[in-house]
Formats: sequence, C-alpha cells, structure tokens
Amino acid sequence: MTAAAGVSQRTVREVAWRALGTVRDPELDEPITDLGFVRELSLFETEQGGPDSGVRVRLRLPTYFCAPNFAYLMVADAHDVLRELPGVAAVDVALEDHFAAEEINAGVAAKAGFTGSFPGEATAELDELRRTFQQKAHLACLDRVYRHLVEQGWKIDGLSQVRLRDVPESAGRAGLLRRRRDLGLSTDPDDALVVDDEGRPVAPAEVTRRLRFAKAVRVSVEGNSAFCRGLLTTRYGAGTGETGPLGDQGEQE
Repeated sequence: MTAAAGVSQRTVREVAWRALGTVRDPELDEPITDLGFVRELSLFETEQGGPDSGVRVRLRLPTYFCAPNFAYLMVADAHDVLRELPGVAAVDVALEDHFAAEEINAGVAAKAGFTGSFPGEATAELDELRRTFQQKAHLACLDRVYRHLVEQGWKIDGLSQVRLRDVPESAGRAGLLRRRRDLGLSTDPDDALVVDDEGRPVAPAEVTRRLRFAKAVRVSVEGNSAFCRGLLTTRYGAGTGETGPLGDQGEQE
C-alpha cells in the first residue's frame, strides 16, 4: 500500500465511522458508535481492485437474545449508510454473538427485508415499529428541552404558547428538530413546541399531561440505555469496542 493510498483509506475509515454514528439503536435512540455496539471497523481490498475500498463492520449487542427486530434494523441501517459513501466499493456488515445473526446477516446482504429474513415467522416489515420508537425519541427529547426552558424561567402553564423559535440554540434543540424531521413533522420556527404524534399543537389543558408522559418516556429510555451499557460491559468488558478516529464520540444531545 502506498502512502497516498494509506491517507485515502484513513479518510474512508473516518467517513465510515461518522456514517455509523448516524445509525441509532431504535429503542435507546443513541448512536451504535456511542453505545459500543461496533466491535470492528476495517477496510479491505475488493476483488475488482481499483481505488475504492471495501468496508467491513462487525456489530455486537448486550445479550445473545436481544430482540431480532431491533438488531435487524441496526444491521440494515449500517449497511445502507455505508453503501452510499463515496470511495466505498463494497460493504460487509455482520452481527456477531446473537441467536439470529445468521438469518439477519443473510437477509440484509440479500436485501430480503425483515419478512424475507425470517420467512414463516415475521409477518410484516418494521416501518411501524421504527415509527413507534421515533415517536418515543421525540417525546424524550421534548422533555429535555422542556426542562431546559423551565431552568430559563418558563412556567408549565405557559408552554402551550412556546414556539420553536423560542427554544434557545443548543444540542437539545437540534436533536428535537431532527426527531421532528424523522417523523415528517414541521420544523417551522412558528410551529408549537408541544405537539402530538401527528404534529398538531396540544391544547393548553393537555400540555401538562403530554409533558408528564414525555418525562416518563425519557426516564424509561435513559434507564434502558444504562442497563444495556452495563450488560455490554459485563459481557465483553470495558473498552473492547471501536472508539473511532481520534476518539470521536458521535452526536451529543
């Protein structure tokens, strides 16, 4: 490998790591790179040769029996984001140490979908499941933004009047807008902050209930995240996964 090729491959690896940082555990709403789910990210030469590299990724999860639908989404999403990168000629993404790894890996590689990966067992694709967890992610982030606004002096009985333009620039605000976009909800500055799952403003009398529910969702998501991190450490030990170029930690929200 020439020095020039080495620089090029390092760049591809950095771009690939950042792309993997956009893949999130659907239940925990955190990047798989931050969660320690990426055991290996490496490059390989393709059979066709040429300047483009192949990207190999190996994923692992906290337990052998993690839900196969969640696992499938992460493997499929990782494959998709890497396949779109410039300079990448081939992608090899595989899940390890999981009871359904063989079916998931083969199905993703063949682009068979979830039902094609589990014929006779899965009865539908995972779009509805994905949307359910996107809604939970939106609620959890709404609670984070709400708590920040309260710290700035807002009262809960006035939050029905808050518009997106009133929310100060922050990682939480950026995360909230991204989650609204994920759901296809408007992010116009004049839109209400507190909306339902379809993007409709919540009536003033219902704001307290909506925010109480948002808090419960956030606590549940964060509790599950801490639990899964502990299980992963127990299973594999601390510091055994990829940390990314220069110790990148992905998106903080």
